[in-house]
Amino acid sequence: MLTSNAYSRAGFKAFLSFGVGLTALATAQLPAHAQEAGDEDSSRTLQTVTITATKREQTLQDVPVAVSVVDSSVIEQAEIMDLGDLQSIVPSLRVGQYQSSANTNFIIRGFGNGDNNAGIEPSVGVFIDGVYRSRSAAQIADLPNIQRVEVLRGPQSTLFGKNASAGVISVVTAKPQYEFGGSAEATVGNFGLFRAAGDITGPLAENVAFSLSGNYNTRDGYADDLNTGAEINDRDRWGVRGQLLIEPTEDLSFRIIGDFDKIDELCCVAANVVNGPTGAAIFGIGGALDPEDPFSYDVYYNLKPENDIENSGVSVQGDYDMGFASLTSITAYRTSKAVTNQDADFTSADLLSRFYNDTDIETFTQELRLTSNGTGNLDWMVGAFYFDESVEIKNEIFYGDDIRPYIDVLSSGLLTGLEPVVFGVAPGTFFQSGQGMTEAYGQDNDAFSLFGTIDYHFTDRLTATVGLNYTQDNKDAYGQVISTDAFSAVDLGPLAPYISQATLAGLLGGAGVNYTDPAAVMAFAGAYPDAFAQMQAVAAGATGSLQQLQFLPQFVNFPNAVESGSTNDSDTTYTLRLAYDATDNINVYGSYATGFKASSWNLSRDSRPTPTGYANLVTAGLATPNLTTGTRFAGPEEAEVFEIGMKGAWSTFAVNLAVFDQKIKGFQSNIFTGTGFALANAGEQSTQGLEVDATWNATDNLTLGFAGTFLDPVYDSFPESSAGDISGSKPASISEVSTSVSAAYTFDFKGLDSFLRADWQYEGPTAYRDDPAEQAIINQERDTICSTPRSALRRIAA
Repeated sequence: MLTSNAYSRAGFKAFLSFGVGLTALATAQLPAHAQEAGDEDSSRTLQTVTITATKREQTLQDVPVAVSVVDSSVIEQAEIMDLGDLQSIVPSLRVGQYQSSANTNFIIRGFGNGDNNAGIEPSVGVFIDGVYRSRSAAQIADLPNIQRVEVLRGPQSTLFGKNASAGVISVVTAKPQYEFGGSAEATVGNFGLFRAAGDITGPLAENVAFSLSGNYNTRDGYADDLNTGAEINDRDRWGVRGQLLIEPTEDLSFRIIGDFDKIDELCCVAANVVNGPTGAAIFGIGGALDPEDPFSYDVYYNLKPENDIENSGVSVQGDYDMGFASLTSITAYRTSKAVTNQDADFTSADLLSRFYNDTDIETFTQELRLTSNGTGNLDWMVGAFYFDESVEIKNEIFYGDDIRPYIDVLSSGLLTGLEPVVFGVAPGTFFQSGQGMTEAYGQDNDAFSLFGTIDYHFTDRLTATVGLNYTQDNKDAYGQVISTDAFSAVDLGPLAPYISQATLAGLLGGAGVNYTDPAAVMAFAGAYPDAFAQMQAVAAGATGSLQQLQFLPQFVNFPNAVESGSTNDSDTTYTLRLAYDATDNINVYGSYATGFKASSWNLSRDSRPTPTGYANLVTAGLATPNLTTGTRFAGPEEAEVFEIGMKGAWSTFAVNLAVFDQKIKGFQSNIFTGTGFALANAGEQSTQGLEVDATWNATDNLTLGFAGTFLDPVYDSFPESSAGDISGSKPASISEVSTSVSAAYTFDFKGLDSFLRADWQYEGPTAYRDDPAEQAIINQERDTICSTPRSALRRIAA
């Protein structure tokens, strides 16, 4: 049974917002390219946007990098509540929400992973005030008082080291101010939405300022669990943040940040896309699901999908102006704790009574960099980054009370008859409630990188950039599993003749024929040849049918005498770029960059030895019955991109274009299998594309925006995917066309700064699964849905 919280991303998202602001509290800002304070004649002039994602303060127009910037005014007006909402206005960014609040995946230009498996770090690096957030659970909380969000597209490993092979999301929040001030906002909406945020800032001493901020976000669930009565996909999260800015001298400053946030939600809905053969068994034992309605918000669970996530951390940034250069140090310690328990069979039948995950991550990072202060023709930067992280995971998956009736329906009672005859156990021994797996996984990761860039200005219009990064990454991982699933521990191969014989005897007995009487069997076969042939076929395939019921194959713990559980990777990445100011309004650039992501360990029950590792385990006497092969880890990713771009800015109009050819060798593909993850390296995945974004101040009050991403993604080589050789196919879940359009109108309403804003987003259709066979089934079901009467599609239209 295939399940998902989304069927297709073809369609649109429309949003309309209206707001007013009291000038006594705060003056509303306009979008990133909006009007700037000044006389009436310059009211339509686009403002200059300054960014720091390249670790050097520059204007957006001067940065020869494909980057999208969303400033505080757009965040406010477009109701961007968290990083997941950014995709509505940044088409190159795709944020996927999976089966829990902690499982979020960031994708840029079609590249990204690391969603559900804590052993897999993302290919898109997320940084908040210069501090790396290594996992999605630590990235998704609401953030108050955001100044801007910068989305850098393409490999950024030269400046950001590992895990930026697809791009970077950099969030910048406001610093404390030396004048007392603050802000407060509240939002209400349907489904009982209530969101509040506020901050206060001011001086504590002549050279010390502070700020305190907090946010609260709650909403009723918009999906109904028709079995338990719970409302699913609700929102319940809050956070607090405190900052100190200490400036002992004009040349020295320290910024200290502490934060805590918590998420306690029932999430997420999984809709049934294809009601496979097992669906009838669910209904046969009295269970329920909403079959083949991928847009349904009605679910049938027998336990609530609980999510309890806590993130906290402290960071210290020190900046010292040495005259010829500025020295920056960022030290951070963070924790992320995520506890989830879900109904992983996604039906009201109690097939799995527990699907529990407890992930605890502790991360320490230290960055040092020295940046020239821009005198002469040469600008440079050198730096170092250190990363130390521990991951501890506890999992439990247990069968529920309905698992045995479900198995009896699937096997037509075959297993019950075979238990005493073939396996020598009492009927009902296998598939008892409470059987399953108790698991513990972990990983210690330390890494360091050295990086540097040089910008040489041949003229005041022509600049060449060379960047270099060396990264060393070491991981030590482990997996310890205790299995009480008795049936999955049975090696059925040697028992195949006995299983076939007992199955045929049972089938003949059901027809009133004594299997031990050859004459009676011959007589039945002569009288009913077709029925007897069918019985023989069922008996011959009985072993294979039973093997499909061994849901939780045996696990060999690691490290062991054969498998070390360690990886040690290193790589040198670089950037080459040439930028030219063609005119005072138009800049063009061309670049080539490489990226790197270290090996990722499969910290799940689907972690398997390679075929070579399996042979070594057999030789060492460590192999267990039914042990399957696969991967323990996926090797490093190596990315490269060729890109040419143009940036134009005039008084009321700005446009940015980028054409690129990007590929990742060894892309770490991580596919959810239903109870675990299949992790493998794609030989090569590539994407050629075009990105465009434009802003036009049409009038003094009206600003129009357009952004679009057009991609041609393909697996150039992927011979060993979990679905076989899928080389030449298009990767799943990547839209070839993504666009967004916005319109913002500002006006004065009885002395209040007011605005109206509308956003429209389109994402083209995508393949749902990488597996061609599964996708063919889904396509057939899609065609059936699309041919149904219009009245039956009212839920889809809604």
